[in-house]
Amino acid sequence: MPLQISDLLARRDLNLSVTYDVPPRLLARTIEAATVSDLLTPGKWLQGGELLMTIGLLLPMEPAACRAYVRDVAEGGAACLALGLGQGLPYQEAPEPLVTAAEEAGLPLLTVPDEVPFIAVTKAVFDARADEQREVLHRAFATQRRLTAAATGGGLRPMLEEWTAATGVGAAVLDPLGRLLAAGEREQRTSLAQARDLIERVAARGLRGSASSTAGARQLEVQPLGARRLRGLLLLTGRPDDAARSVVPGLVSLLSLELERRHLRDEPERRRRSALLSELLADEDPSADRARDMLHSVGLTSERVRGVVVETEGGAGGADGAAQEMAADLALAMPGGLVRVTDGPTGGLIEAVVGEDLDIHDVLARFAPRRPAGIGPATAPEAVRVSLRQAAGLLAVSRSSGEPAEARQSQASRLLLDLGDRRTLHGYADTVLGPLDLADNGEELIATLAAWLETGGAWDATSRRLGVHRHTVRNRLDKAMELTGRRLDDPDDRFDLWLATRIRRGGAPSTGTGGRPAPPPSSRPGRRGTAPPPPAR
Repeated sequence: MPLQISDLLARRDLNLSVTYDVPPRLLARTIEAATVSDLLTPGKWLQGGELLMTIGLLLPMEPAACRAYVRDVAEGGAACLALGLGQGLPYQEAPEPLVTAAEEAGLPLLTVPDEVPFIAVTKAVFDARADEQREVLHRAFATQRRLTAAATGGGLRPMLEEWTAATGVGAAVLDPLGRLLAAGEREQRTSLAQARDLIERVAARGLRGSASSTAGARQLEVQPLGARRLRGLLLLTGRPDDAARSVVPGLVSLLSLELERRHLRDEPERRRRSALLSELLADEDPSADRARDMLHSVGLTSERVRGVVVETEGGAGGADGAAQEMAADLALAMPGGLVRVTDGPTGGLIEAVVGEDLDIHDVLARFAPRRPAGIGPATAPEAVRVSLRQAAGLLAVSRSSGEPAEARQSQASRLLLDLGDRRTLHGYADTVLGPLDLADNGEELIATLAAWLETGGAWDATSRRLGVHRHTVRNRLDKAMELTGRRLDDPDDRFDLWLATRIRRGGAPSTGTGGRPAPPPSSRPGRRGTAPPPPAR
């Protein structure tokens, strides 16, 4: 226990006395050290919590001067003032002006008898402080042993429960997105809500530091957990004493080891999910039931999903496995964890399938910062290959913009007009028209769409140009809009489709006989073929 003024008064060998009726709350002040000074203004030499002893050699007797002296001592942070009495000293008892000034200032004033030297008081204070430090170390070692014993049994919760039992400070472990993994007490849900901003701030900094704040009457503290990468967060609820504070690094280390152990233990499951994603993507035409069942088997129950592609450094192995580590982080953050690492044209690629409602931008900012990333449109589970293909086509756009590119971002087309890079432009066109490329009659759908856009949406003019009935034009465009998820009456969608078909044709439209625009080619070279669309049946 900390040394208090009342503890010194209780020691018979010191025989200290109070000079007035000091309130108990003042006698409960903690004494941090003992010092001697006969200066008239000793306050600037104090650090706070001292027992200041003086023989009053220069002590003034005027009431105003006494009040100034006591005020200087109190403002310096002294816990109390002690006056030495005895033969050959200035005072045989405490002078009334000093007693009055001390009582008015709320500063305990003690007297030290003649037979007790100041050094005895000083030794008593420092012996008590040493005992206090030994007690802190003893409790810290005991707590550390309890935590280590709990850690050998495995699991986060036993360690958190032992910590709370030993220190009285609440604790919870969260994943990097702030989701609760384990807690040592029941009221942690309230603490999580109060600490949300603090959790997000520390998580965004990774392993680079902790933070604390006060919510209501409780102190909240968040510590990062993990070895080389952020694996989780420790939330402490309460104010640890000196013994508990010295054990916090040990608690962080043990919890970090447990999270790293979990990470290694989950590697087979990550491999299984990666293989499951490869199996799903290998099937060019999976049935809706089969695709849905495969996703449900890993907990991905969203009705609509989207593909996400992230470009990493190096090949699939990345720089010393960085790609695999990033993929593992993304798998942890994405419900269902359908993530795999493959080799792309310019480096490693991480492909993932996520639910439509996941805030994928937040996940990418947290676990794949500053990496090129494409986000495909939401599709039915059986069409996730299309969403992934469009996401991959957006990587060039993401490299240029410096942020993840999403298939439905209308700003992308405006960006592309300014870029002028052919690879980027064709990647954008693939993103928009990719679903049509995969359709059985994709060539005629793209040709019909291009003709309709170039005639300004004139049905009869499009019908004449293609040599088909206007109802056929309408049916083809309805099918094209169904596959792409676009709307012809949406200005942004219409602009994106126009730009994509224009890119496929290589820029400005060519003119045919009489200055009329020539019909567009049915597809890009190397596609299903270049024959013109067949006449309507």
